Amino acid sequence: MLEGLGSVSKIPELQRRILYTFLLLAVYRVGVFIPTPGIDNAALLAFFEQARGSMLGLMDMFAGGALSSFSIFALGIMPYISSSIILQLLTVAIPHLERLSKEGETGRRKITQYTRYGTIILSVIQGFGIAYGLQHMASPSGAPIVLQPGLSFIIMTVITLTAGTAFIMWLGETITEKGIGNGISLIIFAGIVCRLPAGIVSTWDLYVAGELHFLVVLFILILMVAVVAAIVFVEAGQRRIPVQYAKRIVGRKMYGGQTTHLPLKINSAGVIPPIFASSVIMFPATIANFAPQGWMKDISEYLMPGRLGYELLYVAFIFFFCFFYTAVTFKPDDVAENMKKFGGYVPGIRPGKKTAEYIEDILEKLTFSGAIYVSAVCVLPSILITQFNIPFYFGGTSLLIVVGVAMDTAGQVESHLLTRQYEGFMKKGHIARRR
Repeated sequence: MLEGLGSVSKIPELQRRILYTFLLLAVYRVGVFIPTPGIDNAALLAFFEQARGSMLGLMDMFAGGALSSFSIFALGIMPYISSSIILQLLTVAIPHLERLSKEGETGRRKITQYTRYGTIILSVIQGFGIAYGLQHMASPSGAPIVLQPGLSFIIMTVITLTAGTAFIMWLGETITEKGIGNGISLIIFAGIVCRLPAGIVSTWDLYVAGELHFLVVLFILILMVAVVAAIVFVEAGQRRIPVQYAKRIVGRKMYGGQTTHLPLKINSAGVIPPIFASSVIMFPATIANFAPQGWMKDISEYLMPGRLGYELLYVAFIFFFCFFYTAVTFKPDDVAENMKKFGGYVPGIRPGKKTAEYIEDILEKLTFSGAIYVSAVCVLPSILITQFNIPFYFGGTSLLIVVGVAMDTAGQVESHLLTRQYEGFMKKGHIARRR
């Protein structure tokens, strides 16, 4: 692996991409510490300390700590993800969007433009809800969080938070285009990783203070290692469908006659389901957390991580997005048609429709298994850790995102190395990238 990393220095383009990615992520982390005007930061931090382990804690994790400090990036990238979800759902229901999705690069740019508009609209709505709610909230000691509440504070906050989200959206898209890896995923990755040292220090302080037993700390470490190992094992796992290509004579040359395989990942949706599921749950929970009505407070408490209602809803959304995202990104009919066009077939299966049905049947079973795996990784460690009152960002969701994004990014780096005939990270085997 070290030899593979050493090969990066031989590719100037890859060096520029990696450096560009780190610079933009550094810009994002600097913005996390720029506060929004009109907030008593001490009172806000005390409030979030009391809300640790709740939905607000989860939202703060995805925002990289920007929500607890109420910086200009307080909304994070979640409005963009929510807008992407809505557009993908509408693509299935609205013929115009469906046509755009099939028009290649031109259609994709148009859908991306709609996603940006949706991001701004959602940011305004969430920014207004947070600004309005903060005016009615106070720290545990009774100190008001907003120094000068009123319409001017709401307008200023909505504009600031919306502009911050728009800038993060631009950062993510620029990283994807000119850097290395998926920009949106890397921004979430950076937010989680930057908070892990604070979580380690917090856990150590609890241990030193005698609030955590040594065996509990050891159990948490073993659990984290086991979860990481399980993620790496499953993410690299594939179901390989054998494909045989018949011999064809074109002019004086013979083509085909070879045996290959169609790789299908166990978790073809990657880290998308937990991110999307969290985003969907966060939207109503954001309004519920800051609303003064009593019944809204009940909804907020019901949707706290670790509660049965939240976990059941979370698992249901994970299953939905596993199947939905796989159905959107992988078309068995198109794969079967392309195989038939080039003389390929699955041994024992008729080309065409029967092959598509065969692939779809295997894909459904793999997706169901992948959904169970993602749900177990995201929910079970979080439930166990919540019982021990450990910071929530040690949960399975954060580990799945961190490991999954790291594997994806490493896979892209290795692809750049292999296309230029350099050794990859591993001499034996390669890191499997998601489609």
